[in-house]
Amino acid sequence: MNLRQPNANEATGTANRSRSVVPMSGICTRCVDGCKGSCDIWLSSFRGREVLYPGPFGEITAGADKNYPVDYSHINIQGYAVGAKGLPEETEISPDSAAFPAVDTTTEYGWDRKIPLRVPIFTGALGSTEIARKNWEHFAIGAAISGITLVCGENVCGVDPELVLDSRGKIRASPEMDRRIESYRKFHEGYGEILVQLNVEDTRLGTAEYVSSKHNLETIELKWGQGAKCIGGEIMVDSLASAIELKNRGYIVLPDPSIHEVQKAFEVGAIKEFERHSRLGFITREGFLEEVDRLRDIGFRRITLKTGAYSAVELAMALRYGAEAKIDLLTIDGAPGGTGMSPWPMMNEWGIPTFYIESLAYQFAARLAGRGMRLPDIAIAGGFADEANVFKAIAMGSPYVKAVCMGRALMIPGMVGKNIGKWLETGQLPKTVSRYGTGVEEIFVCFEELKEKYGHRIEEIPLGAIALYTYTLKFRIGLQQIMAGSRNFNLQSVSRRDLMALTEEAEKISGIPYVMNAYRDAAEAILDS
Repeated sequence: MNLRQPNANEATGTANRSRSVVPMSGICTRCVDGCKGSCDIWLSSFRGREVLYPGPFGEITAGADKNYPVDYSHINIQGYAVGAKGLPEETEISPDSAAFPAVDTTTEYGWDRKIPLRVPIFTGALGSTEIARKNWEHFAIGAAISGITLVCGENVCGVDPELVLDSRGKIRASPEMDRRIESYRKFHEGYGEILVQLNVEDTRLGTAEYVSSKHNLETIELKWGQGAKCIGGEIMVDSLASAIELKNRGYIVLPDPSIHEVQKAFEVGAIKEFERHSRLGFITREGFLEEVDRLRDIGFRRITLKTGAYSAVELAMALRYGAEAKIDLLTIDGAPGGTGMSPWPMMNEWGIPTFYIESLAYQFAARLAGRGMRLPDIAIAGGFADEANVFKAIAMGSPYVKAVCMGRALMIPGMVGKNIGKWLETGQLPKTVSRYGTGVEEIFVCFEELKEKYGHRIEEIPLGAIALYTYTLKFRIGLQQIMAGSRNFNLQSVSRRDLMALTEEAEKISGIPYVMNAYRDAAEAILDS
């Protein structure tokens, strides 16, 4: 198995001097007294805790690079030469009616009041990170015009510089949260929705009450964790005043900005940033059911839950308690995950990887369903970036998995489009872009389509949103082709029988038949007929 080097990685700005390294530790085979750097141990010797985090913060997203023994590449999609599942009942099946553009990629989630999606993907939680804040309009409007759900992550109100609290310490006004919700709703067309996450601090501040009363938001998401970490949400702040303010609002801030020597170290430049952490939650069945009831009493029509790559026990809790509470969607986020701010060692070495946790989720869901329990709809997250693996995740988790939550893959288009706009303004368009043209109309293949649809409102759609729409369109067409190849003309007809395991180990973990055994009985029946 090809493992990462734990002592050097571009994400943390570290590198080995030696060509040869000890596989387990990542230490150079020859560690020389007088080395000028810059492995993890070397840099940690004078920058300390800074080296735990990918950087520079606010300018990058980071995805863990550990190569697990089995992942979705060890599964392939079955192709067939006959049949066409999922076409409308009145359709006469023929080569004309069963062409790939006829594939319906829509899906929906929810207990009774379902939310439709044009494609079976939605954004990961875009919360209090700097990447989310400065690119929000691109992400939000892009998601809205693409017809997918946008998850507004944790701590957005808590880090709002203009946050106003009442005498009870509850939110009276949060202009940043207002901006986020209104940006999405400005172009929302009935597909997807915006929902807001709650963690411990959000609950204490009254975020749920605020977004319900101020914005009449219909969906709220409880958060137990995510695939990249289980120690609560983190960001960096480069202002002493901001760090002190966040501590006053109840957050854990490290190093402690109220300590004199820490302030002195920041003043002289030794400390350049402060970490803001959220607290760990503690889950009980009774507490979870009570919280769901409380949120419904506030006025939320849909309750969703995001859980991370915890042990099989917490996964069972999420499925069982979610079914009892009749929540609308359970998002299961597997390791390693990608984020704007998580400890690098934790991202790589913590938690159950996505392929494994989805396999467990399917087994647990089938067991509960076999007992007559109705399960919440499920979404899988953790490292997805293309339509083929999304199809595999939906098929592998069928009939419970309805969609895939995607993190960095849905953030990248927003940043690409935004930067193309900046390069156009400054006349610094790189050749990688200018080869397609020198104007917006030439560069963006979907620009004229959107201009025709929105008319003069096209001026209100940032280029990052147009890029996200363009990516989503490519995703939909690619998914249509894959689905047509497996003779599935809607997502409801997709099943585990449409997959084959390429290794016996993948078969053992997932329960998907090994390629040499899949459909073997049917094939031999033809041979022997």
